[in-house]
Amino acid sequence: MRYFLAVAEEKHFGRAADRLHMAQPPLSSQIKQLEAELDTLLLERTTRKVELTEAGALLMERARQILAEVEATKHDVAEVGRGAAGILRVGFAGTATYRLMPEIVRVARERMPLVRLQVAGEKLTPQMEEALLENRLDVAILRPPVQSSEISIDEIQQTRLVAVLPQQHELAQEAGPVSIKAFAKDDIVGYPRSSSVFSVISEMARQAGFRPRIVQEATETSTLIALVSAGLGVSFVPGSQSFPLNSSIAVRPLEEEVTVGLGTAWKTGNDSPLLSSFIELAREATRNLENHSIQSA
Repeated sequence: MRYFLAVAEEKHFGRAADRLHMAQPPLSSQIKQLEAELDTLLLERTTRKVELTEAGALLMERARQILAEVEATKHDVAEVGRGAAGILRVGFAGTATYRLMPEIVRVARERMPLVRLQVAGEKLTPQMEEALLENRLDVAILRPPVQSSEISIDEIQQTRLVAVLPQQHELAQEAGPVSIKAFAKDDIVGYPRSSSVFSVISEMARQAGFRPRIVQEATETSTLIALVSAGLGVSFVPGSQSFPLNSSIAVRPLEEEVTVGLGTAWKTGNDSPLLSSFIELAREATRNLENHSIQSA
């Protein structure tokens, strides 16, 4: 695959051979063997250039992913070999990325100093659920519900939804909570329809007698905030203390006291001691943030 990827990226056998520090004839032989094994033409060869077939383009994409996984695995094995107690691959929901993730990492350095966390932030629940089921994540901080009965969840928090408005919005400077009805005619930028927050907002709007007019979707909370800041519309997100603020937006609490949950999720049956330690660690980090918020208030 490394040989093929070099030729595919260079589109020239000579340059690919130089890059691989090998002679051209054995490189050509290796590519022919690969094509024979797959029973598929991967490269269109002429005297002047090399072009990928459709099958070759697909293999180039997959080869990059596979080789990246191989390198990551080599690195992780070496880490454990150098004395790390283990590696946990952790996914975080959008708003959990900004305050909870840093606190979890901080506490982990104290409680689990020999464990390395591989963190992936700003993920949607369906993405993380799939990654847990496919063993691409060991644990995730996500917003329920999940679809699979193979996922276990330890709820750690309930967060109220707030409205995020551009500063020029007529309600931006008013104080106090505002009903979601006030945004019935507004353009809305929101999380994708597969997200748990989208489901909650849709139900709130239905009960208020309107259908939200979604003009843009984004998987990352930071992107939603940027779109609101640009005046594209209003948005509804969990907890104003959970995302980065800027001077171009205003945050209003909603009259409807609707909350969304946050929990630590893992694939049922995973009895790793590292996972058990992380579950308790996530609870501790959440309590730390809640206590800090109370003291600040």
